[in-house]
Amino acid sequence: MRCLIYGAGAVGLGLASFITKTGQPIDIIARQESATALRDGGITRTGLFGSHVTPPALLRAFTRIEDVGEVPYTHVLFCTKSYDLAEAAKNVASHRDLLERIIDGRLSVVLTQNGWGNAETCSVFFPDQRIFNTRVITGLIRTAPNRVDITVHADAVTMGSLFGAHADSLEALCGAIREGGLPCRLTGEIERDLWANMLYHCALNPLGAIFGVPYGVLGEWDYTRHIMESIVSEIFEVMESAGYRTHWDSPGDYLKIFYEKLLPATAGQESSTLQDIRRQSRTEIEALNGAVVRLGDGLGIAVPVNAVVYRMLRFLEERNMGLKPAY
Repeated sequence: MRCLIYGAGAVGLGLASFITKTGQPIDIIARQESATALRDGGITRTGLFGSHVTPPALLRAFTRIEDVGEVPYTHVLFCTKSYDLAEAAKNVASHRDLLERIIDGRLSVVLTQNGWGNAETCSVFFPDQRIFNTRVITGLIRTAPNRVDITVHADAVTMGSLFGAHADSLEALCGAIREGGLPCRLTGEIERDLWANMLYHCALNPLGAIFGVPYGVLGEWDYTRHIMESIVSEIFEVMESAGYRTHWDSPGDYLKIFYEKLLPATAGQESSTLQDIRRQSRTEIEALNGAVVRLGDGLGIAVPVNAVVYRMLRFLEERNMGLKPAY
């Protein structure tokens, strides 16, 4: 097995630290500051699952895909934000050796982004049968260019195909992550996991960012609970009308688990969306509530609460980034 990780954010560094703990080398595409830090100091991981340092000897860090050379990679993990995924996929597809290995089935494309629609984004560049989605519900925060802290862990990482492909090619990767200390398993129902993630993040992320509070506070007030419950109900209607399913049969079934288990386990967590707003950077709202709004529009289903929080978040995002109003 040989992996190329595209993106040195919290998820990319976190997964790399578990894979390399088994002695497997990793190549990473990163921005200049991160690439330099990785070459000089490796990866430092703290928090849940203990502390670990990946030595620089197990890493090669590059700022350009052209510099990786012709390496017999078996997996390329896209660990960018969802809004950067199309450019990253286009970049990898421009590397002839990588594209040939993907097309002939020697290299698997693994997506780690939150939200819905990422597999479709990559299918423009790669064959559907080589694209696999990953659900990560472990809280990772990048505290420095080559440091990551794990603050929350809700369940195992899961990997599978939305296109009906066999996930056999992911066994070595999944096994390495698991052997490195992070629970990981393959699934034939990744769609259900991704929609479970959508329910969780669409209910919590925009509201946490709008009000500037951690997840747990949103569950303490009837006002915010009502908004979250409306978001969940709208997602169920759109999801089922589009022909998808998750692990619960109704909004009520999900909300019971949400309030009793999921929210208490992550009560102190601040959403990545709130962190992005504080950094005055883009958020992944388009792949979250924005995806629900677009699916609803395509199906002729009104999703007014998702639409309102989506527009509120876009206002915060664009204002913070210094963009000018549309009018």
